[in-house]
Amino acid sequence: MSEISYVRGDATAPSVKGVKVIAHVCNDIGGWGKGFVLALSRRWPEPEAAYRAWHRGRASNDFGLGAAQFVQVEPYVWVANMVGQRGIRTGSKGVPVRYEAIDAALGLLADKAVELGASVHMPRIGCGLAGGTWARVEPLVTERLVRRGLAVTVYDHGG
Repeated sequence: MSEISYVRGDATAPSVKGVKVIAHVCNDIGGWGKGFVLALSRRWPEPEAAYRAWHRGRASNDFGLGAAQFVQVEPYVWVANMVGQRGIRTGSKGVPVRYEAIDAALGLLADKAVELGASVHMPRIGCGLAGGTWARVEPLVTERLVRRGLAVTVYDHGG
């Protein structure tokens, strides 16, 4: 079985051939403005616009923890907005990350990536502003994506 590839670089600019899905974790309150989403928004306006519209229409769509939205930004590039974070602040209920929601969203991501014949690219999802730990997220990525035969690359930013 293949493993997750770890590289230094920008997850918004995967340099492999073929169809690519760039996955990241969003919150469940419609906030988009800190962390990895800023890098996405610098490259493409569509993921933010789609996320905000998805959140606005949440009374009549599937928006919520564990959901995933797939936005095509280039002929061979998609962005997966995965709702895996309750709110945005660490507080009395702990950190915002929700591992069970990330797990559910990764399942949807796997289905989409298989359908597209795509590789998957991501930062260490759920581990920045969401407050999660990679030790908890990595096994979910392995179980949901790698075990399905998908090529997964995780990007650590910086030199």
